[in-house]
Amino acid sequence: MVNPLLVWIAFFAPLVACVINTLFFLRSKTLSSLSSIAGILTSFLCTVLIAIQIFQTHPALEFQQSFTWIQFDALTINFGFLVNPLAIMMLLVVTGVGSAIFIYSRGYMAEDPSMPRFFTFLSLFAFSMIGIVLSNNFIQLFIFWELVGLSSYLLIGFWYGKSSAADAGVKAFMVNRLADFGFLCGILLLWSISDVGHGRSFQFTDLAIIVSQLDPHLLTITALLLFCGVIGKSAQVPLHVWLADAMEGPTPVSALIHAATMVAAGVYLLARTFFIFEPLHEALNVIAYVGGITALMAATLAIVENDIKRILAYSTLSQLGLMVMALGLAGPMQGMYHLTTHAFFKALLFLGAGSVIYALHHEQNIWNMNGLLKKMPITGLTFLIGTLALCGIFPLSGFWSKDEILALASEHNPLLYCLASVTSGLTAFYMGRLFWTAFWGKPSADNHAHESPAVMTFPLIFLAILSVIGGFIGIPHFLFPEGEHPSLNMKVAVISSVVALLGLGISFLIYGKRPKQDPLESKLGFIYPILKNKYYFDTAYGWYVNRVQQSFAALLEWFEKTMIVRYGVFGLTSTAKAGGRIFRSLQTGLVQFYALIFVLGTCVLFLILVRNL
Repeated sequence: MVNPLLVWIAFFAPLVACVINTLFFLRSKTLSSLSSIAGILTSFLCTVLIAIQIFQTHPALEFQQSFTWIQFDALTINFGFLVNPLAIMMLLVVTGVGSAIFIYSRGYMAEDPSMPRFFTFLSLFAFSMIGIVLSNNFIQLFIFWELVGLSSYLLIGFWYGKSSAADAGVKAFMVNRLADFGFLCGILLLWSISDVGHGRSFQFTDLAIIVSQLDPHLLTITALLLFCGVIGKSAQVPLHVWLADAMEGPTPVSALIHAATMVAAGVYLLARTFFIFEPLHEALNVIAYVGGITALMAATLAIVENDIKRILAYSTLSQLGLMVMALGLAGPMQGMYHLTTHAFFKALLFLGAGSVIYALHHEQNIWNMNGLLKKMPITGLTFLIGTLALCGIFPLSGFWSKDEILALASEHNPLLYCLASVTSGLTAFYMGRLFWTAFWGKPSADNHAHESPAVMTFPLIFLAILSVIGGFIGIPHFLFPEGEHPSLNMKVAVISSVVALLGLGISFLIYGKRPKQDPLESKLGFIYPILKNKYYFDTAYGWYVNRVQQSFAALLEWFEKTMIVRYGVFGLTSTAKAGGRIFRSLQTGLVQFYALIFVLGTCVLFLILVRNL
């Protein structure tokens, strides 16, 4: 049996650290960092104990506890938690990978004067994501969903003195608000149609029981509205534009957003509420194709990017697309499996990139890096492990989880299988391009890079170990203990391995000798500027905002100032003032004048009476 106290401690430990930092430690780098690290480690240890309890008692256990939070007529909203293997696995990712990132941050942010503020925001971010994972109803989940959005805004724009960082934070916030409006509409529509004799409910367990009784057409609309939230948080086409710009935040933030928290929230939401989507084939098709298109599009953008963090950002976009595609192909196990292993090696890659940036005094252009493997052996070797895991090289963790998705696609949708296979080949190519350019070869004379301190390299080693063994620790069986777990599809595995090795091989032929500039600029011809301009999504959105939205806003402003203010507000007041002046002029104070008015009024009344007789 699960001890509920452990769950509540895991839930609120990062919030306690956030509050303590805010009240007492905003002037102490040491105490603020230790407080936040203690908070996330407490959550991680409690989660491990909960996982052990579930595994020892009943692997398929689903346990919840809640209390009434809002009661208004027929509306009841609870606050509580829902614990099952899916939630625990996600919580292990959030707190486990999060702990490594928190520890790493203590070294990376050591010289930043705003380090206490950074750790305060980081703890709030972790608490918000834990809230999403443990929520047992849609309203509570939506509250934490918005808190994650707020936390990401604060962390992406942490260096708000840079206009690019401030703009990136606003961009992420606004794009997600647009998506979350659709998500909220979906929640309200689901609640409105969920009355089938037992009263409406926001509870996941209640909705899972009655979902088969709901109108399938309205449920399809509801599912697509809920998917809007996923498109925003997990940065799917066409709302993917914020994710690359989120690299303006400190590198540990990038690792946390891209590996364990914000972007993973959308995939987790799909898996957590899959009982809604499962019977809706039209909605699943939309989800699958959105994911597949995102995966391929992001991979093509990564092959021409030169910023080390942005390459990894587009890689995250691509891998998220594969996860969403898996959910759309009715494979929640495959999607969550890849989410889990991806958290290991993507956090490793981002922290490795941060180690390089730290050593090179915030240089991020891969063409200004060379021979880093010899200068920074721990960072270089762990980065290589992360690269191979992301490429899906046997026997690293990415091989097992990505092949589950490829096998699923090969069985259900050959077109998406081909699309995912091409994406895998491009992934190997652009990661090889990154590694050969930045880490391979002989360091130049002006390369003064040095290995990062132990507080930064220890998390790299920890995550590298997880990236190696992640495919062997029975994640699918823990996630879905009562489900079917297909064996390795050898045909798919061989093809994917050949594609990955081919991508790495081609990248070595082009970049192994470290050319002075990117050969793709000439080889891709007219395609290169299209990719460099990110398929002109930002251009199109900029045109819409500046020309259409702002023009419409200017029209509304003119209407307000002219028709409402001038002729409405001021017109009414002017009329009232004129009437007041007329009536005021009648108050002369002369008795003779008042007598004249009385006589005239009497005459008028007399004439009216005579006329009516």
